[in-house]
Amino acid sequence: MDSNAFFEKFIPLRLRRSVPVVNHVRLDGAIGIGTPLRPALTLKSVNDTLQRAFRRKGLAAVAISINSPGGSPVQSALIHARIRELSDEKKVPVMVFCEDVAASGGYWLACAGDEIYADESSVVGSIGVISAGFGFVDAIGKLGIERRVHTAGENKSMLDPFKPERAEDIEHLLSLQADVHHAFRALVKSRRGDRLKADDGDIFSGAFWSGRQALGKGLVDGLGHMHQVLKSRFGDKLVVRTVSPAQGWGFKRLGFGAQVADIAGNTMDALETRALWSRFGL
Repeated sequence: MDSNAFFEKFIPLRLRRSVPVVNHVRLDGAIGIGTPLRPALTLKSVNDTLQRAFRRKGLAAVAISINSPGGSPVQSALIHARIRELSDEKKVPVMVFCEDVAASGGYWLACAGDEIYADESSVVGSIGVISAGFGFVDAIGKLGIERRVHTAGENKSMLDPFKPERAEDIEHLLSLQADVHHAFRALVKSRRGDRLKADDGDIFSGAFWSGRQALGKGLVDGLGHMHQVLKSRFGDKLVVRTVSPAQGWGFKRLGFGAQVADIAGNTMDALETRALWSRFGL
């Protein structure tokens, strides 16, 4: 056994002062929307993992892999803020790697990186806000169903799918979306700054692009895969350690024991998650 192999095998990482270490975290799935078999990506679900990732002293960087079609803007903002808080507190740079998709809220998370990389075929962008649903006004009439809604507050049943749309409800929704879109735009501009290479009307239109196209617009800093980029930056002796969420087993985790009242909600969550991925052809 040569000296390098002996060193790698028997000397603990904490004693290898010359060996760069990067802790790696995966952020995978729809944000704020989960199913019994796939918990939602929320600050609560990832906070412990993020804290453990930044805990080790002497880190060269924290690498974050993102594969998300978006979801809740609030949870996107909370997770982004927590990553930046830990990075600033521990003085550890963050390198983000986009996988299949980092779009909408997924790109919001990506902006937590000091540097962002993507595969040339990754789907990146979708900096916008969307609300989608269905209207069942005629359907319930044909089925002989009577809709009964009683509220205190004239706008409490706003956007009820079983009632005709009202112009004032749509105007209110669009106003809310514009506010969230403004926050998203401000976040991207503050994080990407002069690296953005396209005009606002293009970047913030809600469109999405391949990784190569996103590079041309300044939404990412380079093309490449995580280990390739990290070894190029920190050398062949680099140690990458993946920090995984704590796992628990049992009937509850597997979705058994769910209450009958939960079934409809879980089904809708699963459909919404599927719709988010489908928007990007995945």
